[in-house]
Amino acid sequence: MLPIRDDNPQFLPPIATVGIIAANVLAWVFVQGLGSDPQLSASVCRLGLIPGELLNAFPDGARVRLGPGSVCALGDGPAWPTVLTSMFLHGGWFHIIGNMWFLWIFGNNVEDAMGHVRFVLFYVLCGVAAAMIQVATNTESPVPMVGASGAIGGVMGAYIVLFPRVHVHMLVFLGVIVTTFAVPAVFMLGYWIIVQLIGGFQSFGSAGGGVAFWAHIGGFAAGAILIFLFRDRELLRKHPYHGWRKQALPSRSWRRIGH
Repeated sequence: MLPIRDDNPQFLPPIATVGIIAANVLAWVFVQGLGSDPQLSASVCRLGLIPGELLNAFPDGARVRLGPGSVCALGDGPAWPTVLTSMFLHGGWFHIIGNMWFLWIFGNNVEDAMGHVRFVLFYVLCGVAAAMIQVATNTESPVPMVGASGAIGGVMGAYIVLFPRVHVHMLVFLGVIVTTFAVPAVFMLGYWIIVQLIGGFQSFGSAGGGVAFWAHIGGFAAGAILIFLFRDRELLRKHPYHGWRKQALPSRSWRRIGH
């Protein structure tokens, strides 16, 4: 299932959301060479978050092999900046396109609820919380972690708290049949976090790379909590579908809306 739009009106220009997307795209183009090596591997090694390096689990000069012809040298510089830099890097085209798409769908209305500057701070804090949760679940991992999905998980956590009944239009693939459905955000995002929890518990004890499920979970939880500190009640009053009390909705739950 892929969200394609929501039924939530937008009031503020999504300056911060567009700016964050632009920062990720610029990093992909100029730092990561559009996903081509050696720029991609070098950026992941140098700017990706390696839990074991952050927690000084490896001696300086240790090396980690990412793949054929790709080796990361650890301890060449301070590791703490990678907590921030890692959330603007990606591992491939599908990774960055998927993350930026989810940010575009859900970010503008969360930005609406707090304003531009607050949204940037909120996004960064969610990304940091996501990184720390992932590090805590695998403290000696030598695998670099990159991606904006932890911070975007925070945006999604805020969205489910703010707009649980707003309908999200989903593109659904049923074998050779492609259709669309409108479902409440609480179902779509609730399903997403359940999938992350299942993947997270299954990943315990895994030493290899893969999806950073606990970063997604940590970011989602951070966003669901931090939204109570960052929301602006005056801005939220403009949204007709905020919270659980509004009855009028622009589309019905679980209604098929096209082919």
